[in-house]
Amino acid sequence: MSRYLLGVDVGTTSLKTALIDEDAKLIALTSSKYRLITPTPESVQIDARSMWDAFLECLRTFRDDDLDLSRVAGISISSLCPGLVALDENNKILVNPIIYSDRRSTEEAEIIRKSVGEKKLFELTANGSMAGAFSGSSMLWIKRNLPDEYSRTKYFGHLNTLLACKMTGEIGIDYSNASYSNLFVTTGKTQEERTWSEYLCEKIGIDREKLPPLHNSTDVIGTLIDTDLLSLGIREGTPVVIGGADTPCATLVAGVTSAGDVCESVGTTDVLTVCVDKPVFDQGFINRCHVVPNTWIYQGAMSFTGAANEWFLRQFYGELRGLEDVAVAYRIMNHDATKADPGSGGVIFLPYMLGERSPIWDPYARGVFFGISTKTTRRDMNRAVLEGCGYGLRQMCEIAQQITGNAIESFTSIGGGAKSDVWAQIKADITGRVVKVLDIHDMAPIGAALLAGVGVGIFKDVYEASGKVEKKVYREFTPKKEDAEIYTRRYITYLHLYPALKDIFKFNLGIIDNL
Repeated sequence: MSRYLLGVDVGTTSLKTALIDEDAKLIALTSSKYRLITPTPESVQIDARSMWDAFLECLRTFRDDDLDLSRVAGISISSLCPGLVALDENNKILVNPIIYSDRRSTEEAEIIRKSVGEKKLFELTANGSMAGAFSGSSMLWIKRNLPDEYSRTKYFGHLNTLLACKMTGEIGIDYSNASYSNLFVTTGKTQEERTWSEYLCEKIGIDREKLPPLHNSTDVIGTLIDTDLLSLGIREGTPVVIGGADTPCATLVAGVTSAGDVCESVGTTDVLTVCVDKPVFDQGFINRCHVVPNTWIYQGAMSFTGAANEWFLRQFYGELRGLEDVAVAYRIMNHDATKADPGSGGVIFLPYMLGERSPIWDPYARGVFFGISTKTTRRDMNRAVLEGCGYGLRQMCEIAQQITGNAIESFTSIGGGAKSDVWAQIKADITGRVVKVLDIHDMAPIGAALLAGVGVGIFKDVYEASGKVEKKVYREFTPKKEDAEIYTRRYITYLHLYPALKDIFKFNLGIIDNL
C-alpha cells in the first residue's frame, strides 16, 4: 500500500492537517479551531492545550473517515511565525505561544533597536525589530515582566519547536523560523554563517543557551513517542521532520523554489513572497531563509488586509452575518464592491488596522478611510478596502524590482482569499501585473507534508517534491488598461498618506506629546 505523509499547519485561529501520498496527491484535508488567549487588546497568545486538542480532533476525523494512519511514513510541521513559546527543563510550557499580532513588547522592540543599532541589526538579521513580529522582543518582554518564567526557561522556541517536542521529546527550530527572532544571522552567505549570534544575544540580553538547536526544514528531529498520536494509529517511531514557517511551506507547493519566483498568499494577512539566491535585502520587507536550501525569500507582509475585509463584513454588512456559509457572505459583499467605480469615488483605505509590518514597520499605525464625502457609499468603502490591499501589493512589487533589478510581470496567488475573482481582478488592475490564481487550497499543510517526504527519503529533494504537485491555474486575471490612469493617481495618493500621518498616529495614541 502507498505510504502517507502528514502535514500539520498552525494558523492564526485554527490548525489544519493534510495527508498526501507518495506522488504528492492530496488524500485528505481537515481543520479544527483552537482558542486564543486575549486578556488585553495588546495580548495575543495561543492556548497550547486547545491547539493540541485541535490537532487530535483533525486526526480523529481522518481515522473516522477510514484512513489508516498506520500508513503515515513521516510527519512535518508548518506554522504561523513567530509563535514564541518558553519551555522548562522538563519540556513543560511556561509561557503559551505569543504570536505576531501581540503588541506587549513594543518597548522591548525599541530597546533592541537602540541597544544593537538599527543599521547593525539589519546587517546581521536582514530585519528590524517590531513587537510580536520578531520573537526576540517577546523573549525580552518575558525576561523583564516574567523573571521567574525566564529563569526557569530551558529553551525558547517557535510553534514547530513545541509540536516537534510534544511528538518526539526533542528540541529544535528550523532556519525559516529562526530568521524571525532578531537573534539569528540571516545574512550569512554559507550555512555555517547562518547561526545564532552571540553578539546579538549579549546586546539584547538573551542567554544564548536558551536558544534551540538549528535544523534544515527537511531534518528529522526525532521519532514519534507521544501516546495521544499512537492511540490514533500512527506507528511508534514514525520520523518527525521539523518543517518551517507557513508562508515558505505554502510557497514551496506553489513552485517558489528558485530566484525570481514570486507568489502572493491571501488570508488574514496578505504576503508577497519573492525568492532570491543571494543575501541582498531591503528594509521594507521581512527577510528570511527559505525552506529551500541556500535560498532566501523577501516577504512583503501586510498584516491585516484580510482581517480588514472581515471587519468590514462584520461591521457594515450586518444583513449577511446570519449566513451559515461565510464564503457566500464574502461573495455577496465582493459583488457589491463591483457596483462602485474603480478608485472608489476618491476613497482610499490604509489597511493598518493594528499597526503594520511591510513596508512601514510601525506598531502605532492604524486603518484610515481617506477622501470620504457626502457622496460616499457603503459600496465605495467596501471597494476601497479591497483596493487598499492592491496598492500595498503594487508597492511591494516595485520595491522588489528595485532590489533585484528584475521586472515582475506576473505572480501566482494562493490562499483562502485568492479565489475572490473580484479581489484578484482589482489587484491585477492596480499592480498592472497578471495574477494567476492556483487551484490548490490550504497549501501550508501540504508544504509541510512535502518536507516530511524529503526528510524520510520518499522525495529526493525539495525540487522534486514541489515538482510533483499538480499546479492547475484556476483563473488568470489580466490588467484592464482603461483603469490604469485612475489607479495610478490613487496609488500616488496612497504612497503619500502614511508619511503624512506617521506622527499623527503616535500623537493620537499618546505616544508623543507634540506634533
